[in-house]
Amino acid sequence: MMKNVKYLQLALSAMIILAFLTMPLSLNGQAGKADFSGTWAFNLDKSDVGEGPGGPPQGQQPPEGRRMGGFGGGDFTAKQEANLLTVERTFTRPDGESTTTTSKYTLDGKESVNSTGRGESKSTATWSADGKTLKIETTRNFDIRGETRTMNSTEEWTLKDANTLSIKTTMETPMGERTSTMVYDKK
Repeated sequence: MMKNVKYLQLALSAMIILAFLTMPLSLNGQAGKADFSGTWAFNLDKSDVGEGPGGPPQGQQPPEGRRMGGFGGGDFTAKQEANLLTVERTFTRPDGESTTTTSKYTLDGKESVNSTGRGESKSTATWSADGKTLKIETTRNFDIRGETRTMNSTEEWTLKDANTLSIKTTMETPMGERTSTMVYDKK
C-alpha cells in the first residue's frame, strides 16, 4: 500500500509540473503564431497601391495619416495579446482635425464587430496552417447619401521579417476587384 501512495504522489507531482510548464502556452493561445504588435510606418517605395481611385498619384505618399481608399497606407499601432488584435490608426481629415479609429479582431475565427462614423463592419480572422499569415475577412455596411452599401474585403497580414509587415488587401468595389499590397516598417 505504501508503494501505491508513493506512485500517486509521484504522478501528482508530474502532473503539477506539466501544468506549470504548459500554462504560458495556453494563456497566450498564440504560441508559434506571428506577432504583429508594434508601431508601423507606411513604406510607399515597397508597396503596390494598385490602380484606380483612392490612391495618391503614382510615386507619391498619401497625405500624412490618411488612408487610401480604405486599402491601408498611413502609420498605425497594433497590439496583439492572447486572442485579440487591436489596431489603432490616426487620420488627418480634410479639415485638418485628427481622428483616431480602433478596430479589434478576435484571433479564433469568431466574428468581430467594429463601428466607425460611416457604419459597421463584421470581420473574421483566421490563421494560416503555419501561423505566419493572418487572414481578416471583412464585410462593411455604410451609408452614402442615404443609400446603404456593402463592401467585402480580405486582408492577409504577413511578417516578411521582424521589422517588415506586408498587408495584401483584396476588395470588391463597384468597379470590380481591387488588390493592393501595403508594406510597413516597424518604428
